[in-house]
Formats: sequence, structure tokens, C-alpha cells
Amino acid sequence: MIELPYLKENNGDLVAVEGESNVIPFSIKRVFNVRAQKGNIRGRHAHRQCSQLLICTNGSIEVKCDDGSTNELYVLDKPNFGLLIAPGVWAEQRYMENNTILTVLCDRPFEEVDYLRNYEDFIIFAKK
Repeated sequence: MIELPYLKENNGDLVAVEGESNVIPFSIKRVFNVRAQKGNIRGRHAHRQCSQLLICTNGSIEVKCDDGSTNELYVLDKPNFGLLIAPGVWAEQRYMENNTILTVLCDRPFEEVDYLRNYEDFIIFAKK
């Protein structure tokens, strides 16, 4: 988990993310948001080369990470904490509340060839 700079004021909260900072361990090449409802499951893939930082900006998400030999479960429910997903980690996100929003920062642009979308292919990749 990575703690992001957080400023709490009477009129609202601010979480700031800057690329190539001492907080984010990579240059940000792509950012996207996912909004989903309670019970939805998303992700279910790994990347060959792309690193991602997952930040739940609203609601809560359980993230299951699998490196081919170990499984870990994380809960994202604060906008100032992000989960770093390294290349070669299968990740699955379960949305725990309605209108949950996940913001994802990536160190690479979208490249379909980078995705491992079949779990059996991922296991073969992970054992290399």
C-alpha cells in the first residue's frame, strides 16, 4: 500500500497525485476510472509489463491479488491509499458498495498484448 498526500480542511478533502514523485514509483502514462455497483467483480487479469496503482476514490473495494503462488486480499476504502499492482500479478476487484469509484494510474499506455486475460495462461506466465 502507498499512502498519498492528504489535506483535510473544513470545506473538503484533497488528495494530490503527481507523476514522477517520490510517492508514485513510476511515470504516469495512463489514468482511468471505473464506477461499479455493489457485488460487481472487475479486473480478473494480469499484465505482462504494466504496473498499476489502484485508488478507491469513493466507496470500498476488496482486491484479491495472486502472483501464481500466493494470494493476498486487500481492502481499499480511503482515497489517500493506493495498492500497487506489479506486472505478473493477477488482480480481481469486488465492489462492496454502490457507486464505488476506482481510479487506476498506469506506467504504460493501453496495449492489449500486455494483458493476460486467461487464468491458465497467467499461471504459465507466472511460472517462467
